[in-house]
Amino acid sequence: MLTQEPSYPKPFLKWAGGKNKLIQQYISCFPQEFANYYEPFLGGGAVFFYLYNNYLLNSTFLSDINPELINTYLCIKHDVEAVISLLQQHQKNHNQEYYYYMRSYNTENSVKRAARLIYLNKTCFNGLYRENSKGEFNVPMGKYKNLQICNSELLRAVAQALQVTQIEVKPFEAVLNYAKSPEDFVYFDPPYYPLSNTSNFTAYSRDAFNKDDQIKLKDVCVELAHRGVKVMQSNSDCLFIRELYRDFKIYEIKAARAINSNATKRGKISEVLITI
Repeated sequence: MLTQEPSYPKPFLKWAGGKNKLIQQYISCFPQEFANYYEPFLGGGAVFFYLYNNYLLNSTFLSDINPELINTYLCIKHDVEAVISLLQQHQKNHNQEYYYYMRSYNTENSVKRAARLIYLNKTCFNGLYRENSKGEFNVPMGKYKNLQICNSELLRAVAQALQVTQIEVKPFEAVLNYAKSPEDFVYFDPPYYPLSNTSNFTAYSRDAFNKDDQIKLKDVCVELAHRGVKVMQSNSDCLFIRELYRDFKIYEIKAARAINSNATKRGKISEVLITI
């Protein structure tokens, strides 16, 4: 294992539940040795970028059910300069009218869609990805000072890191088709089980993640563990999750609550990190 601190590349998207600020609490739970890495709930990819910077990975498989997110990663991997060029245009044109124009803008061009997602992600309220039932992005514009929409250096570093990855739109259970040995490490970062009815923020896309999905995910973890695959998962700290994973190791993680309409309720909360 290499010992240098993480540097570029790093997450280029703001993402609900992103793990960038929690990595230091995760380090002791990462396996010391593995060859192949799988991340079925990609999101902002903080854990992938940390491992890329600090481990020698043989192969990496990144996936998510959000097709717009995966398209963005693929465009950065294969055509980062085109993405950068469009983002520079968005940077020049950004204002309230332009934001809402781009929010309603539709195109089949994959690079334009990727640049649009990054632009909206950087300029929308709280960096929140949310879709309505029609799959339409519906977050209002945020208010930011010193807004940087295009970080060319970072995007080029991300593109370099993604050259060693396989990136696909797939449901999380598809990992069972690939991860089969102790050489494999799978990290799951699903939409968290809600702590209350009012905190049920699981619909980052039109596809919600419900209680049955949490149980299905646990069954996938059990199957992987039986194969000798190294498994790690983040989730909310609640009785349901602790009972569901009672046969696994459970570690308490302190995290900041970032998504709440009431700023006074954005404080430290407990999450869990689950391993074999």
